[in-house]
Amino acid sequence: MDDLLDRDGVQRIEAYFEDVGRLLGDVRRKGSFAAYARGLLLDGDRKSVEPIAARVCGEPVATKRMHDRILNFLVDSTWSDRTIRLFAARHGLDAMAAVGEQVSHWIIDDTGFIKQGSHSVGVQRQYTGSAGKRINCQIGVSLSIASPNHHLPIDFDLFIPESWTSKPKRRAEARIPPDLVFRTKPQIAVDMIARALDDGIPPGLVLADAAYGDSSDFRKSLRDRGLDYAVGIRNGTKVWRVDAKLRRRGPAISVRELGLALMGDGGFRRVTWREGTGAALSSRFAIVRVVPFHDDGWHPDVREDVGLVIEWEQGEATPNKFTLTTLPARLSKRKTVRRIKERYRTERVYQELKGQFGLDHYEGRRYPGWHHHISCVLICNAFILGERLRSFPPSAARYRQARPVALAA
Repeated sequence: MDDLLDRDGVQRIEAYFEDVGRLLGDVRRKGSFAAYARGLLLDGDRKSVEPIAARVCGEPVATKRMHDRILNFLVDSTWSDRTIRLFAARHGLDAMAAVGEQVSHWIIDDTGFIKQGSHSVGVQRQYTGSAGKRINCQIGVSLSIASPNHHLPIDFDLFIPESWTSKPKRRAEARIPPDLVFRTKPQIAVDMIARALDDGIPPGLVLADAAYGDSSDFRKSLRDRGLDYAVGIRNGTKVWRVDAKLRRRGPAISVRELGLALMGDGGFRRVTWREGTGAALSSRFAIVRVVPFHDDGWHPDVREDVGLVIEWEQGEATPNKFTLTTLPARLSKRKTVRRIKERYRTERVYQELKGQFGLDHYEGRRYPGWHHHISCVLICNAFILGERLRSFPPSAARYRQARPVALAA
């Protein structure tokens, strides 16, 4: 990190680490956490356990001892990820509230952790948007909260494929909890959302891509919890179009077919949703009321009507992006589009977590270690968000000079 952390900033991070240490409930854990978190915060090309121990200690014998301490802290210590992550979330929320920013969105997404070999828990050849293809990787599903100007990841969970959950030997070696059963990514997302609500995180409009939005169970779970959503769907998803009195018109058709029909009706209008780096970002949109079609035994008359937002991007021959949303029909097209486009920041946040805090650098193979590592990353990220919101960016350079070893004690 290249920014500056002054004396007050050093005192804030020491107090922050003290608070985390109390939650960890053990002096040894507190020291190991401080060393590991310091390694994640400071500059370094690789932020796995061994290079962090080397940077913190320098001397070979001390480095070996520190390596073993951190590894024990991550893999064998039985501290609560949920408690630590909630502390980080509340710290970030307090920092956002201090500058008048309130939560407007909850964002569900996932990212890949590219791996070599077959022993890291949950790894298999699977698609990840991080690489844009199928590759040997782990997949982490995340929940982030966002205000109009800031984005804070508050929870992650590792997707464990059936190739792992169905194999007792693999489960035992990876220390997968005995009660953990196979869950799809939408089911993992619902569990994280339920935790956040139980923990009192202020709700927002839930955004997700088609990997989640195509699941009618996922959408229903959100509505059952009183949450609005704007979620992507694939072009083959079927809907009934409804009239002003919410009566279904004709048979259920795919959203792609509906988009093609609207092309001839002049139903698309250009909307600008934000200023990009070089130019305003805009596209053509149509919004119609529909009832989603799915074979779940429920009669269409008792299903909720929702908005279907159809985007026709520049350079595309036909409409190519589709979103279902429970935002009010009275909301203007521009406001609706601007809200559903807020998901764009997630990929940038993933890049920052990986580049600055080593989100994907963990080399351990076991389930507890992966989740403990993620918790430490979220703790570090929340602290840095708080410092940025103070308009006082922290610095590894000054941080090293001010407290070279104290935080690793």
